[in-house]
Amino acid sequence: MKGIMLQGTSSNVGKSILGTALCRIFHDEGFAVAPFKAQNMTHNYRILKNGKKVATSQVIQAQAAGVEPSRFMNPILLTIGSDSRSDIVLFGENVGELDGISDEELHEKWLEAIREALLKLKQTYEVLVIEGAGSPVELNLQDSDVANMKTAKIADVPVLLVADVDRGGVFASIEGTLALMNPEERQRVTGIIINKFKGKTSLFQDAVRIIEERTGLPVLGVIPYIEHDIEDEDSLSTDNQASHLNESYLPSDEQIDHLAQSVKENIDWTRIKHLVSEWDGR
Repeated sequence: MKGIMLQGTSSNVGKSILGTALCRIFHDEGFAVAPFKAQNMTHNYRILKNGKKVATSQVIQAQAAGVEPSRFMNPILLTIGSDSRSDIVLFGENVGELDGISDEELHEKWLEAIREALLKLKQTYEVLVIEGAGSPVELNLQDSDVANMKTAKIADVPVLLVADVDRGGVFASIEGTLALMNPEERQRVTGIIINKFKGKTSLFQDAVRIIEERTGLPVLGVIPYIEHDIEDEDSLSTDNQASHLNESYLPSDEQIDHLAQSVKENIDWTRIKHLVSEWDGR
């Protein structure tokens, strides 16, 4: 199974939106593609026709991929209630509260669920667009972080590091993230995407050169700030807290097409496809 994983220098860099765009781009080129996010903490989810709960971001990405959403696309969902408690949803079904199970027991159970989900998707799809969660280098959480590099290793896919230039500090966020990775993790990162750039991207070429010289990695896209109405999943967001009740919030295919076209025009799509097809696990 081939694939690509988007990891961010922080939360809210636009991983979900970029994942949606990549799903549509792969779909339009004839690939059997599906989204995957191992673990999602959010209040934004949908109840599927079979009664299973899946994060809204993966439902939208499945729509972009032209496939039905599945519980295997988001095996671990932590739903945030109004009292700040988190319910654990495993393969679409509630199995308890987050503080009711030991960390070690959770970690092993979640890794097992990720392996099972990836194996199931591998039977149907040829490409996966995988989304990480938050930052992959939260050092105090690394042992229990199953959503980033552990998922990338299990799936054996290359990683693109996404940075949000709009919030400032893009150089520090990129270099800091890479510096805090261990050598094996760092080797899996094959490129950088700069997201949410405002202004003429031609004015950012000096910055691209500096990033590439300092990191040794190619910048595979400088994506402008794209106006859209597509929900961008983030556990810290306070908007649309009952979005699972609002079916009308799902985007139209025209909105997804516009997003995908805007992204494709600003990335090195040929090189990204080559990374997916030629990845050798390093």
